[in-house]
Amino acid sequence: MELDFERCYRAVDSRDQRFDGWFYTGVTSTGIYCRPSCPATTPKRQNVRFFPSAAAAQGAGLRACRRCRPDAAPGSPQWDVRADVVGRAMRLIADGVVDRDGVPGLAARLGYTERHLHRMLRAELGAGPLALARAQRAQTARILIETTGLGLAEVAFAAGFGSVRQFNDTVREVYGATPSELRVSRGGRRVAGGAGTITLRLAYRPPLHAKALLDFLALRALPGVEEVRDGAYHRGLRLPHGPGTVSLTPADGHVAATLRLADMRDLAPAVARCRRLLDLDADPTAVDATLAADPVLAPAVAAEPGVRLPHAVDGFEMAVRAITTQQISLRSARTTLTHLLAATAHPADHEVDGEVDLQNSGQPHDRPLGLRAFPSAEEVLSVDDRAFRMPGARRETIRAVARAVADGELDLAPGGDREEAVRRLTALPGVGPWTAGYVAMRALGDPDVLLPTDLGVRRGAAALGLPDDPKILNSYADRWRPWRSYAVIRLWRAA
Repeated sequence: MELDFERCYRAVDSRDQRFDGWFYTGVTSTGIYCRPSCPATTPKRQNVRFFPSAAAAQGAGLRACRRCRPDAAPGSPQWDVRADVVGRAMRLIADGVVDRDGVPGLAARLGYTERHLHRMLRAELGAGPLALARAQRAQTARILIETTGLGLAEVAFAAGFGSVRQFNDTVREVYGATPSELRVSRGGRRVAGGAGTITLRLAYRPPLHAKALLDFLALRALPGVEEVRDGAYHRGLRLPHGPGTVSLTPADGHVAATLRLADMRDLAPAVARCRRLLDLDADPTAVDATLAADPVLAPAVAAEPGVRLPHAVDGFEMAVRAITTQQISLRSARTTLTHLLAATAHPADHEVDGEVDLQNSGQPHDRPLGLRAFPSAEEVLSVDDRAFRMPGARRETIRAVARAVADGELDLAPGGDREEAVRRLTALPGVGPWTAGYVAMRALGDPDVLLPTDLGVRRGAAALGLPDDPKILNSYADRWRPWRSYAVIRLWRAA
């Protein structure tokens, strides 16, 4: 990736937070790398190098700044937006695929050879997949060291390191301190929550319209799986090594996240999925600038800057929700899905760190422990017809999607190929353009989806004085590219 020196240096000189995560500043005279908004004195031009990733800066022998913590910056928005191989690879690396399956597993998921994948990532990010995964492991280790009471050997393996020696060497190289010194630097801060609980801050680029996010999620919340309460969003998670729960509370400049995990190895994928859920890596300035160029949307953008596009922690869940919601209200769909959840509930769904909540299984609880993950494709396939309170054709559509996901024929994960997923979805009986578009928008994170036949979109368009005829609206919406998905969210709010 080519970085324009003058533009990057101006961002550093002005300490512009909007560029955090876009690139990293290496200071050769001090041997550290920072985020662009680092409050330290602006380094001299001759001492500065710019890097497209933290891994590239580490590869150049630089350590992370302890003052601005560049590893905690928001991720680059392009990795959520881009549908090419590099964008898909970055989403999969963030989800921990390299730690679980190695580079061969990552390459197989993407359909490329390891050598070609390495070449593409090096060209774009200045580092290969192993280095990118190593940088993520170092960040995970720091979080575990500073926010949990785990022994350092336990931290090493929970963060994905193959040995304690590798863990010690990497932490020392990246942070310029040993793991023990990082723990001492935590001081007397109390470790919150007990075993399996981690509290951390998820950074974002301002502005963020928190009310719009919580309103959207509350309207669609499934009892027993998620709830919005006291200004926070709570939900159950299905993670690679076991269940978990999360509470997400928007605050000024960050989202406070409290995770309860059955297995600490799931920290990195849990954080990545929560960031995607709330669209925290987005560039709201770029989105709002495009939408505000339309005089019809400009007042709404000015009144509510930073409206995000909520994504999904589980692509299969979003597909089932989309199919269930076809031609019925959100309230009716929620009732229908609650019956399905009850049919797939079992005690293990509510167990985190050996604690089980049987009495409130499948019901809202006064703490996130009682929340479970949405059932897997295999679980949905195992229940009988009575669990589906819907027409037979729709039930069979859900089963067809579940079989495709379970058999690996349909990839709805963050690193899935968007065009291929839409093609495979629409080939299934009962899946039309609206359903496939909704899944592409929320499960696969496509930022440029319009749903012109959606009733809420048409009502929102009419409320704003826009044409509500699907064909005319579809043509009009070309001016919103490449952010039509964000326009859909605003039209729903207008409705």
